[in-house]
Amino acid sequence: MASRCELTGKGKQFGHNVSFSLHRTKRVFKPNLQRKTLVVNGQKITMTLSTQAIRTLKKKGILTTAK
Repeated sequence: MASRCELTGKGKQFGHNVSFSLHRTKRVFKPNLQRKTLVVNGQKITMTLSTQAIRTLKKKGILTTAK
């Protein structure tokens, strides 16, 4: 699955794991992506969306969000 939200563009970020002894190792922070089927003007569209984008869609609707 793609590691980027199709609506907001949210993608993976890079950082460090920090142990108790303060050793830093590289790691990847991945967004929580879900595949959602949306109905827009009678057509079904399957998109990969972050959970933040799904919450925004529930609140504002697809037509106001996807501008």
